[in-house]
Amino acid sequence: MTIKTKAFLRKELRAARQAHVAALPDEVRGLLFHTPPRPLLKAVKSDAVIGVYHATSGEAPAAGYARFFHEHGHPIALPFFASRDGHMTFRTFSDPHAESDLEYGPFGTMQPTDDRYDIVPDVLFVPLVGFTASGKRLGQGGGHYDRWLAEHREARAIGLAWDVQLIEPEDALPTEPHDIALDAVITPTRIYGNL
Repeated sequence: MTIKTKAFLRKELRAARQAHVAALPDEVRGLLFHTPPRPLLKAVKSDAVIGVYHATSGEAPAAGYARFFHEHGHPIALPFFASRDGHMTFRTFSDPHAESDLEYGPFGTMQPTDDRYDIVPDVLFVPLVGFTASGKRLGQGGGHYDRWLAEHREARAIGLAWDVQLIEPEDALPTEPHDIALDAVITPTRIYGNL
């Protein structure tokens, strides 16, 4: 078997992800990732800070989880970058319904405005391009989440993904020493890993 490079896998998986999302009827897509599954809710402490991401085109949406946990009294955090070469931190996200406290950041994604304060998530929902059943993650390639997770080992890292993003067999995803595995991955049909 020929091992594909991470760059090749990213290209292949992004195309598969876009095709999958485009094929979903709007009424089905609107129901997915709306409410966290029950095993996840049992694993999240009542005072946990919840970190999410603002999904880009094709990514599994995290907005439903942000609204759900906000409505249940959890502080919500989103990634923040002061500049393109800056370190990723998290800042408070107080309005997951109207998103009035967000602006475009240096990478063109929505992030909290500069006047929001830093906060450290206890549970972090992570975007991904691909994943394995054991929790290996293929990200965008910038290493931002791997660096943050390496510095915050106590945080639970849970990926959100479409089923089409599963990489099989397990060894088809090349890994490097700096890659941080996820505790679990949630797709529309199942939960991989341990909550």
